[in-house]
Amino acid sequence: MIKDIKLAVLIDGDNIPSKYIKEMMEEITKYGTPTIKRIYGDWTKPHLSKWKNILLENAITPIQQYGYTTGKNATDSAMIIDAMDILYSGKVNGFCLVSSDSDFTKLATRLREAGLQVFGIGEKKTPDPFIVACDKFIYLEILKKDTEKPDAQGKSKKENLYNITPKVIRLLKNSVSDAADEDGWAFLGDVGSLIIKKQPNFDSRNFGFEKLTPLFKSLDQFEIEQRDQSNTRFKLIYVRNK
Repeated sequence: MIKDIKLAVLIDGDNIPSKYIKEMMEEITKYGTPTIKRIYGDWTKPHLSKWKNILLENAITPIQQYGYTTGKNATDSAMIIDAMDILYSGKVNGFCLVSSDSDFTKLATRLREAGLQVFGIGEKKTPDPFIVACDKFIYLEILKKDTEKPDAQGKSKKENLYNITPKVIRLLKNSVSDAADEDGWAFLGDVGSLIIKKQPNFDSRNFGFEKLTPLFKSLDQFEIEQRDQSNTRFKLIYVRNK
């Protein structure tokens, strides 16, 4: 990912639990610099009071939006209008939309049509249309810090969101084939980027692995090879279908 990308982080306060905010903001810095940070909600409601200290600690600006009509979500509309204003201001190169609500699907699509990167963050219950409208989608459940470090295989101690099914294996094998050279070897970095393009919510952490390399190493369907990189101490990881 582009590390110096400027991001607008827009959070649906009515739809996201406050307990994830610290880990979420740390995750966002992996993809860019959050230059605009706003959260939307009706702050007169008692259930949002727990946000106060968290917002101060993370320098997130609360945007007040009253609910005009029972059963209608005015917060979504305010967030969408602000996103379009920010888009036309030209101050950012990308957006991070934090919500589990499919109402933001069209917004994500529009922002990508304008050439901006869109990262989505939400809970596992997030509907597929919003997920696939983003360049990458991260589940909040995998961000909560573990009390234990990953084991020797790189496997996390937290509960897996998904099992490695035959459908997942097909996605991995097809992506390796698509990125492979004539000998069948593919650079793992290219494979990872291709997988995300095909399935924006793919993340090795969903399966209990901190990185993509230990995920591939755990599967019998693949060969892994480490290659020296000239003039550096780093090794490049290549993968091939067996």
